[in-house]
Amino acid sequence: MATNQIVFSLSIAEEQSDPRQSRLSPEEDFDYSQRGQWLRAAVLGANDGLVTVASLMMGVGAVKQDAKDMILSGFACLVAGACSMAIGEFVSVYTQLDIEVSQMKRENRMAENQEREQLPNPMQAALASALAFSLGAIVPLIAASFIGDHKVRMGVVVAAVSLALVIFGWIGSALGGTPVVMSCVRGLLGGLMAMAITFGLTKLIGTYRL
Repeated sequence: MATNQIVFSLSIAEEQSDPRQSRLSPEEDFDYSQRGQWLRAAVLGANDGLVTVASLMMGVGAVKQDAKDMILSGFACLVAGACSMAIGEFVSVYTQLDIEVSQMKRENRMAENQEREQLPNPMQAALASALAFSLGAIVPLIAASFIGDHKVRMGVVVAAVSLALVIFGWIGSALGGTPVVMSCVRGLLGGLMAMAITFGLTKLIGTYRL
């Protein structure tokens, strides 16, 4: 009987010695760093497509008032940017794959099924990057497609892009477990600065024919 009491007391002491285990919720115990690689590529691709196409359209709109010019230039930027992102990501990830496979050969070991699943996939990374870029780039194109007045069109593009930047920042922070406000503000300020600089420099060159 005494032995059972001692064992019972020791088990209680062990549970109380590490109260953190009982307090941790499944969300707190989740390792968000596992999402780091694909989350970085997705957020980067979407923000890049959004800001690049919107900035180009703002630059064209600074010297051209025709909606067709803005939309055509934005669409060309979408296609070129998506191809560039896909090719760049494919080459980069394929290089990483070659390095990891070469390291396995140097260690004289064959990749097991689990290790093969963890190896980087160049084609998957390329398609994901191109898709993310396209999803971001289509926002300013849609915003400019149904507005006739030039000034209103420019304002709608800025408003739509700003809203999308905040949404992308919120999604990235939610998936990555980072502060929401800082992520949204950082993305919003960066996008507004890019559009303002592109608009200002293009307007300057177009006005004074530098």
